[in-house]
Amino acid sequence: MKVLVIRFSSIGDIVLTTPVLRCLKQQRPDVEVHYLTKLTFSPILQHNPHIDKLHYLHDDIAKVIPYLLEEKYDCIIDLHHNLRTLQVKRALNTKSYSFPKLNVQKWLLTNLKVNLMPDISIVDRYFDTVKQLNVKNDGKGLDHYLPPGKALSNTDIPMSHWGGYVGCVIGGSMATKKLPVEQWKKFCMEIPFPVMLLGGPEDRFEAGKIAELDPIKIYNSCGKFNINESAELVKIARVVVTNDTGLMHVAAAYGKPIVSLWGNTAPEMGMFPYYGYNNLRQRVAPQSVIIENKKLSCHPCSKIGYSKCPKGHFKCMNDLNMSDVCDHVKKLWSFGAKTP
Repeated sequence: MKVLVIRFSSIGDIVLTTPVLRCLKQQRPDVEVHYLTKLTFSPILQHNPHIDKLHYLHDDIAKVIPYLLEEKYDCIIDLHHNLRTLQVKRALNTKSYSFPKLNVQKWLLTNLKVNLMPDISIVDRYFDTVKQLNVKNDGKGLDHYLPPGKALSNTDIPMSHWGGYVGCVIGGSMATKKLPVEQWKKFCMEIPFPVMLLGGPEDRFEAGKIAELDPIKIYNSCGKFNINESAELVKIARVVVTNDTGLMHVAAAYGKPIVSLWGNTAPEMGMFPYYGYNNLRQRVAPQSVIIENKKLSCHPCSKIGYSKCPKGHFKCMNDLNMSDVCDHVKKLWSFGAKTP
């Protein structure tokens, strides 16, 4: 049986699909798993042993369809569920299952603050697509596989950070998902541990503003490492403090203690750090702390984000108590020493 799994983007969403891939391969040995994603995100999946073949979307979906038709798939598992995946499903004309995006429930949460979202991770909603194949969640959490023989060395990390550091993921897909620079500065000055700022080239300038407070204690790695190297920096970190962004889910894949910071989005949408056994309300994962401003009548305001706060005050991030964040990190520091 040949199955095509589709998820075009982005880093975190793709990492959240990995339990489905693992369970497909382990519970259905007869299944050959193919995966269609954007070429940009290929490093996230290239070394995943549960994928038999990768296909890439470049610019035009029509260009990849002839190659997919040659594969003669028995089933499509659509974990993106948008207009482009609809094009693929129509073109391949085979049995398909699509995950429930719950857009109505998200609209009610962000616009009317009525929470009808299920108390589960999006991972469990992904598993709805494979239940007809008798595949179930094994509860083992997320996967991320680093390239063999590409390990970072001590020369890639400052000597000041060899004994351990807090990984601070300062990036985000939208401005309203990012903790402001001044808030990061408060955290970095108060926390007693070395800090590694993590992000892409687009985050380098803001990270520089933070690191100039104390260039020895605070290391700006933004833009210096590729996706998998940044993932390894997350893996090495003792504790990860992060916005709602892709490296948060990579950190969860490695079982790292996480303090997650929520701005315009909310964990109720199902994108909270997932370790394979935790739902949201019970929060049974001892290594996960969720920080959000629940007192605001406007929070959450979007399922994706904005270029700036619609209200102009950005209190969802500006009013977070960074001393509280530091206290949580201190409590998780010893826990982080036990994770690989």
